[in-house]
Amino acid sequence: MAIGRSVPMLDSVARVKGEVDYLVNLRLLNMLVGKIVRSQSPHAKLLKVDTTSALQVPGVVAILTGADLGASAFYGAAIKDQGVVAVDRVRYVGEPIAAIAAESLDAAEEAALLIDVEYEEMSSVFDAREAIQSGAPTLHEKYPNNVFIHSRLRHGDVEAAFAEADEIFEDTFTSPLAQQSSLEPHVTAARWDGEQLTVWAATQAPYMVRRVLSEIFGIEQNKIRVIVPSLGGAYGGKGHIRIEPLAAAMARKTNGRPVKFVLSRAEEFVTVTKHAASITLKTGVKRDGTFTARQVTIYWNGGAYADASPLLIPQGMVRSVGPYRIPAVHVDSIGVYTNLPPAGAYRGAMSSQTTWAYESQMDIIARRMGWDPLEFRLGNLFVSGDQFATGETLHDVHFVECLEEAAKAMNASSPLAPIPKMGQGKRGRGYGVMMKSTVSTSKSQARMKLDDDGTLTLFTSTVEMGQGAHTAMAQIAAEALGTAFEMVRVVGPDTEITPFDSTTSASRSTNMMGNAVLAASAAVKKKLIELAAPLLETPAEELRAENGKVLANEAFIPYAEILKRNGLNSLEESGEYSTASKLDPETGQGISTPHWHQGAGAVEVEVDTETGKITILRYTASSFAGRIVNPRMAQLQNDGNVIFGLGPTLMEEMMLDGGQVTNPNLADYPIPSIRDIPVELVSVCIESEEGELHGIGEMTLPPVAPAVANAIEDAVGVRIKDLPITAEKILQALKEKSQP
Repeated sequence: MAIGRSVPMLDSVARVKGEVDYLVNLRLLNMLVGKIVRSQSPHAKLLKVDTTSALQVPGVVAILTGADLGASAFYGAAIKDQGVVAVDRVRYVGEPIAAIAAESLDAAEEAALLIDVEYEEMSSVFDAREAIQSGAPTLHEKYPNNVFIHSRLRHGDVEAAFAEADEIFEDTFTSPLAQQSSLEPHVTAARWDGEQLTVWAATQAPYMVRRVLSEIFGIEQNKIRVIVPSLGGAYGGKGHIRIEPLAAAMARKTNGRPVKFVLSRAEEFVTVTKHAASITLKTGVKRDGTFTARQVTIYWNGGAYADASPLLIPQGMVRSVGPYRIPAVHVDSIGVYTNLPPAGAYRGAMSSQTTWAYESQMDIIARRMGWDPLEFRLGNLFVSGDQFATGETLHDVHFVECLEEAAKAMNASSPLAPIPKMGQGKRGRGYGVMMKSTVSTSKSQARMKLDDDGTLTLFTSTVEMGQGAHTAMAQIAAEALGTAFEMVRVVGPDTEITPFDSTTSASRSTNMMGNAVLAASAAVKKKLIELAAPLLETPAEELRAENGKVLANEAFIPYAEILKRNGLNSLEESGEYSTASKLDPETGQGISTPHWHQGAGAVEVEVDTETGKITILRYTASSFAGRIVNPRMAQLQNDGNVIFGLGPTLMEEMMLDGGQVTNPNLADYPIPSIRDIPVELVSVCIESEEGELHGIGEMTLPPVAPAVANAIEDAVGVRIKDLPITAEKILQALKEKSQP
């Protein structure tokens, strides 16, 4: 059995020894260094971009500006509003205006200082709710009110349901701009050989990159090759198009010389961000502890360009309802242009913001109504067979088990331990449950090659970015085909040799690519049985393939021997798995996801009432995993989610001054360190009898922020509604609470 074993990651030794071949280490013959010149204005007309002096710098080979690009040089996941570089207008501080290719970074940086840019300043707006007001500056003429998408979910008669409520609660929660902060920055190299383009990219979606480059440059997709090595983290920030078009356009201007761009940490902060969000929940409840209605209004700050937002904001709409039985639901999920960097997916995309809101309000309701927050949740959580607000019937859902396991690991039924020392510390507990959809329409393909020495090679475009995806796929392949795990090798994304995959995101890979691997394995086994039938003198329908052999009663023949005796060096077969569903754009009714991601968390905190300092004493996390492929890696995903989630919960926030990011580095923008890890961290993975393959890449992250906020209120009686939860906010809330 390969599935269910905690085998080490395939590249574990290379990772420990620092030998993983990350893209930053790529060296190509005659390769040039790329440098981006960026806007210093948040909103302005470009009057002049003069490169004359910059071109005189020794070592500068070429400079790219908007004048070099045609009308097709615009892109976007749904709205093609973003240029490869700005043409006649800039819309945020940090927007690319020009790019330089030089023999050295020093030459490129010197030239960047000499490019003369003249602006005609325009009014700017940075807050999504201000951007939709009358008189706000318009960023794109096609969207005069700056709303580029408005997704609606309508289920039941909300007004009538509110009239039936004994109490109605209305609260607004905010989540600020944050940065994905993967240790590896965005990196892309490009080279043209005539009309053949090769791109090496740190991306989660190589086939998406190929398609977009084909549209921009007007060449067939089969003339574009995208190669993706292991990524040094991504967290959604590398999930869509970033600097790949710029690298390709720059390389085209250098007459065949390859160009590589490596972004600085400061540039990361103006390349992609988490969506800042303002979420208002109006919820009706009865005194018997049940819901009557929920109305949700969300304003998502999409930044200056729509980017992936038109795909993500409808998902945010679905995910904002929460995993609870609510008879009537109305949601308005609104994407707004502002003069900030484009926003994209951020680990637990849109679920982090929405779970923060609905799980915080769950405690607000419970405490005001005098109910136990844990029991209130358990009494209302979905179970299999319930109907969701989209009209779809839920199957294989385990929200109750997730919460019960997290609470059990926390010993929630026992009283809090006393403070071990004298002081002003107070302790409290809190809970959170998450519900997340995955990509509703997607496809994964896998190809397998079995050699006559028994080696099995799996070709997959699933991106390895530290999550262990290639190891999991190897385990699935080994078990499905009945061969030794040690005999499996994985070839990663290269669009010339690995088949199609929609994307490595949304925790979809174990399910989507895993099922494609199962299909490819079944095809290989079918072919092996057909080849073995005459050798065993047995009809194919009476044979079975397992444990590296084709068997007929007591007779058998190993896979490798089957190939040799048929004169074959190898055998190749492919498999595919796809899903397709959609929601009605006016009502949000339909099928939103092939399956639901489910997770929960329980936390115990200590709050120092003199300093506001928050200490995470214990955190227990649980996720629904379907069938666990690799227990150790599953635990590490859960643990990593919790640690990652503490960042936006307690410390992460991009600070802005007139649209300029003022903390674009990991000194002023803190992320969790080893000192921030909970004193005790426990994770649990729940399996189901159905045995479906599920992803768990994000399940335990979204509950972190509300669970901590709920525990803080349990400890000191104050409610924080705006992330991050800092010591200063705690002290201010305590001060306001103490005032008459």
